[in-house]
Amino acid sequence: MARTSRESAGARPAPPFEITVDGRAVTALPGQSIAAALWGAGILAWRTTRNTGRPRGAFCGIGQCYDCLATVNGVPNRRACLLPARPGDAITTQEGDGHAGLGD
Repeated sequence: MARTSRESAGARPAPPFEITVDGRAVTALPGQSIAAALWGAGILAWRTTRNTGRPRGAFCGIGQCYDCLATVNGVPNRRACLLPARPGDAITTQEGDGHAGLGD
């Protein structure tokens, strides 16, 4: 009887959950970063640059380059590659520095 590695290790992962990206439901897995959940959904860009509006997403994947900045639950400039996805998180595409429309 063949067993999967998860069965052999006795792992009991929690069930998947949903986050939203620009209003679209995306499935995330426990322990995934927001960037990993977005990649898994085929979303490769979730920020635009300040001056030229060019799309950006994860580049280095270790929090050094800041290309993966996103607005998460209304807070701009969160590094999606370092931030764990949590049930109900609302991610919105960040335009520029992420402060437009937030007031002074």
